[in-house]
Amino acid sequence: MITSEENSLLSEVEGDAPMGQFMRQHWIPALMSEEVLIDGKPVRVRLLGEDLVAFRDSDGRVGLIDEFCPHRGPSLVYGRNEQCGLRCLYHGWKFDVEGNIVDMPSEPPETPMKERLKIKAYQTRESGGFIWAWMGRYEDMS
Repeated sequence: MITSEENSLLSEVEGDAPMGQFMRQHWIPALMSEEVLIDGKPVRVRLLGEDLVAFRDSDGRVGLIDEFCPHRGPSLVYGRNEQCGLRCLYHGWKFDVEGNIVDMPSEPPETPMKERLKIKAYQTRESGGFIWAWMGRYEDMS
């Protein structure tokens, strides 16, 4: 029989928990490929304690990004998936699959915020009918 501390060590994956850090060094099945359609409705995903949104852009690439827009925090699960990006319905900020801001209609065109801000995004791969996510450091990805 294992102790309560050993059980926590083996089963907790949120935050800086050791098992969560270990699992981030592996490809994790996030959702089934059939759940994300080109320019379709975004899908809410929760992995290792993080609230994320998956979407397939106009080119067929799958994005897995933070659920909440960095501008005022509305959920991007209600966003509009259009023209190679996911647009927040609150102020219209649009994010690509890599988490870059590609459009900010509420800001002047010359704003440096586009280059400075980025939403958290994870690498994805599609194989065997699943979307797989890499949540570890990019340098460790194989």
